[in-house]
Amino acid sequence: MLARKPQVALVDELAHTNISGSRNGKRYQDVQELLAAGIHVISTMNVQHLESLYDTVEHHIGVKVRERIPDEVLAEADQVVNVDLTPEDLQRRLELGEIYPKDRVPTAMANFFTSSNLEKLRELTLRELASQIDERRREVSNVEDSGAPDQIMVGLSSRGPNSARLLRYASRLAGRLNRNWYAVYVQLPSEDPISIDATTQRLLSETLTLANQLGATVFTFKGDDVAQTLLRVAKEYRVGHIVIGKPHAPPGWRRVLGKESVAEQLLYADNDLTIVVINVLGGQSARAPQIASRAAAPDVPALPVITGLLTPSLIVVWKAPVTRVTVMRTLVEAIAAQAPEVQRENALQRLEQREQQGSTFLTGGVALPHARIEGLTAPHIAFGITHAGISDMPNCNDVNAIFLILTPPSDHKSHFGLLAAASRLVRNQEFRNNLDHVEHAAAAYALISRCERTSTS
Repeated sequence: MLARKPQVALVDELAHTNISGSRNGKRYQDVQELLAAGIHVISTMNVQHLESLYDTVEHHIGVKVRERIPDEVLAEADQVVNVDLTPEDLQRRLELGEIYPKDRVPTAMANFFTSSNLEKLRELTLRELASQIDERRREVSNVEDSGAPDQIMVGLSSRGPNSARLLRYASRLAGRLNRNWYAVYVQLPSEDPISIDATTQRLLSETLTLANQLGATVFTFKGDDVAQTLLRVAKEYRVGHIVIGKPHAPPGWRRVLGKESVAEQLLYADNDLTIVVINVLGGQSARAPQIASRAAAPDVPALPVITGLLTPSLIVVWKAPVTRVTVMRTLVEAIAAQAPEVQRENALQRLEQREQQGSTFLTGGVALPHARIEGLTAPHIAFGITHAGISDMPNCNDVNAIFLILTPPSDHKSHFGLLAAASRLVRNQEFRNNLDHVEHAAAAYALISRCERTSTS
């Protein structure tokens, strides 16, 4: 297809896995590559293949769906068309052998294709389509409900029993409320990367990777009190909803000593947050009890255009390994050369203070160092590419995209908007595919500009 370059390509079964040895692991990645090449694509998928619906489908249908796609793939479609068919008509097609060979029909009819299952899937489809239409309407009108809550945050642990369920719920909540959302892991002193075992490191890495795929901005914070750290992050990032997992039943001695779980500490804290506690251990889909709600919240702006603040002189490309401090100092100096209001040492000190709370150099090839600086009158951003990774951070050898963001303390819209825009950009398939081949600042600027246009159009 890439060689023939048609105007339109039909690619069936968007969620399927490609055969071993293929160019991409998943078919939706093939589609993203075709789109990046300027080829329009018409594809198909079933509603149960959406990543955020995995737990809902398992509970209601009793099936663990193996083939799944990130929700953002559907969200990036220019148009979504619902091909609706009544359960009776679909079952009739099955009986006529129009879907499966006739020897497979009795098993299919008795298991997945029951009337009850098909009605539930049809309902999920209609709800998802309504959500997509509402989101597009908001993007066009840019009108927000003044009573809507602020950003969404999900609290993660290193060995959570079902962190994926938390992330999928938070993803759908953020989608319904049309808000940015954050996945926050609080690293306790006992969970230093040098101390925790390989299994825990793998589970944590998989959790943070899934969070990124579902569209979250992922952060790690250090702290010895999980609840207080989450509350501090919620205040700093103007979070209105915190999503956490239901705690295990505590041993009797904790009750005697008055020890409260993280969930209880959040619920009883003096704040106006909405705390959503998800039963990640049970088989039933989670419900969202409202504990407290915000009286009002400011409008959330449309994502700012990074290239509106960025110029080639604010982009640095490193071909050899580079240290974290060198990255931040070089990018700050690039900003300061154009903006005299940025005091180099003060900015570096504030960035380092943020890094001490928890590294913004994340798994998945991206770093988002950011700070709010007193005295700034406008937001600033610089971008770096490291082709050989961060030399003094063993877990960051794959980091190759660094967005350094400085904003005024009171400019919440720019701060959150730039973080969201950077997170969205690094999930763009064209951006990821081409980043390794960028050799100079002008090419990097052209790539960012092109990908931003396709991501926001």
